[in-house]
Amino acid sequence: MAITVLLLALYLLSAWTALAAGQAPAAGAAMLAGTGEAVRFSLELCGGVCLWSSVLELLERCGLAGQLARLLRPLLQRLFPHAAREEETLAALTENLSANLLGLGNAATPAGIRAAQGLARLGTPARDELCLLVVLNTASLQILPASIASLRAAAGAAAPFDILPAVWFSTLCSLTAGLGSAALLRRVWP
Repeated sequence: MAITVLLLALYLLSAWTALAAGQAPAAGAAMLAGTGEAVRFSLELCGGVCLWSSVLELLERCGLAGQLARLLRPLLQRLFPHAAREEETLAALTENLSANLLGLGNAATPAGIRAAQGLARLGTPARDELCLLVVLNTASLQILPASIASLRAAAGAAAPFDILPAVWFSTLCSLTAGLGSAALLRRVWP
């Protein structure tokens, strides 16, 4: 509700400013052109999201997602010892981490919510693990930044994946900083 009121106030302020400056017709034309571009951009982005979501679905159906989950399971059991006791929560964690590795934030979100709900059911012992889940989702390592590549393609980039080395380096740095901060804060505020 507050965001709607803020957007309405900004719209009214910009309309009043354009009217006072004598630019109301130009501002109206720019607004209509901008909405058309926003719809076109959203549809192009939806195409990329659908493509990468279907790739994730194919990975699951052919068993590669399960193999990736088995590879990640020992690491997740070490990072989330309380969650490892509950198979459903551990499965949601592996699905969430797998989707994040592939840069599919839209596919990672439902699994992350299921994992957070599972950790919340475990109660106080899993509180640190719930914080760690938030850190891992915020500073996720991305091997294939599918969503960003879709954004770049929709914006007209000639080579949407030419950012891979920068993405690998920056996400590795953010993940390292996030895990280090979580470990430090766990010791400071047990």
